[in-house]
Amino acid sequence: MDEEAPPTPPPATSLYVDGCPGCAIERKKEINKGIPYKELLFVAATTIASALPISSLFPFLYYMIEDLHVAKTEQDIGLYAGFLGASYFVGRFLASLFWGVVADRIGRKPVIVFSIFSVVIFNTLFGVCMKYWMAITTRLVLGALNGMLAPIKAYSIEICRPEHHALGLSVVSTAWGIGLVVGPSIGGCLARPAQQYPNMFSDKSIFGRFPYLLPCLCISLFAVVVLVSCIWLPETLHKHKNIGNNEIEMLSDLGTPRTEDIHRGKSLYKNWPLMSSIIAYCIFTLHDTAYSEILSLWTISDRKYGGLSFSSKEVGQLLAVAGAGLLVYQLFIYRPVHKFLGCVNSCRASSALSIPLIVSFPFMTHLSGYRLGLALYFAAIAKAALGMTILTGTSLLQNYAVPQSQRGAANGISATAMSFFKAIGPAGAGALFSWAQKRQHAAFFPGDQMVFFVLNIVQCIGFVVTFKPFLAVPEHYDLK
Repeated sequence: MDEEAPPTPPPATSLYVDGCPGCAIERKKEINKGIPYKELLFVAATTIASALPISSLFPFLYYMIEDLHVAKTEQDIGLYAGFLGASYFVGRFLASLFWGVVADRIGRKPVIVFSIFSVVIFNTLFGVCMKYWMAITTRLVLGALNGMLAPIKAYSIEICRPEHHALGLSVVSTAWGIGLVVGPSIGGCLARPAQQYPNMFSDKSIFGRFPYLLPCLCISLFAVVVLVSCIWLPETLHKHKNIGNNEIEMLSDLGTPRTEDIHRGKSLYKNWPLMSSIIAYCIFTLHDTAYSEILSLWTISDRKYGGLSFSSKEVGQLLAVAGAGLLVYQLFIYRPVHKFLGCVNSCRASSALSIPLIVSFPFMTHLSGYRLGLALYFAAIAKAALGMTILTGTSLLQNYAVPQSQRGAANGISATAMSFFKAIGPAGAGALFSWAQKRQHAAFFPGDQMVFFVLNIVQCIGFVVTFKPFLAVPEHYDLK
């Protein structure tokens, strides 16, 4: 039943090159066998700063489309909202592989720093967009320039000893998840401040004229703080000059599972353990992104359309509580779960548990008051925790399938493919939600039930691909 973590390789002769940042990290890991809390804190902060802009617009997206006067009818708002939500991922799809290759060539740190800088600039510009095409363009460029996802995953592996790899990637997944839920809470609480807080903001103030600038500006200021902190971010990529290839292979990533001999000279696209884990990862990210958009649109839409009639502030509070629950899960529960079940079995179990959980959402419209609150908050927290477990497990399998010299490119391929599916997610979810609202009174699967039924179909497909022959486990990753 259990899976064993990748076995620690036999000790190699320690050979370090002066001036090589990767060797400095390896030396530090050999001396300090504990958890690298400082480096993981940097990983968490930079990941959150990168993730916050992605979903911060979800709580106010409905109102933004209304204010931009692009939708002809109320039922068409979901369609335009989906295109706007997808534009970021289209940009990331176009550029992720490029940033992964760059991270393998010049280092992880320069790509991370540039990505955070792009968040500061283009997230602020998004807050002052007054036309639909301007909003689409700004999100597209932000997605293309924010190439941090591929290098930060490689970085989180490279700063940790083998026994802490799961923790390193779970920090990325959890920080990403927190960013994706705290972002909407910021957007929900700070968007349209002149309407929400008329005693503090007037209609004639800059935040009255640009009702979505305040949440974007707050996120950008946080990104500025993170950008400054990157000065102390150590590089992890090995950079050797005048040294033989054999020695470089021995030096590279001394403490990680040995994939060099297995995949030396092999194209990444022919590495089936890598590609199969990427396929599973993409299916689950498609589901996760579609779920995030549908949850926001569903909770904020009117009850006559099968929604909950929440305000943007209430949606933000819901997602903030889900983020807090996710943090508790990551700190106290995830590591024992991973140690007991391993990557693959934890993914299977989480995927299976997600199916009945998603079925329950449309029936919550029959609840009210504290019963609705308890059910909805519990479901949101549980879904966030299960999603993090799945994405962390598939990410670990991807990184174990390649050596360090290919890790940035491998994560770039993963981010590219995942971004394509994430672009489909909001667009497809928005179109599905818009169509579903028009058939709310259908006899067979009315609108709100149809939305979550389609979500569950994707979840079931993801569950199936976690089994052989669809999923190939790296040869050095033993299953009991």
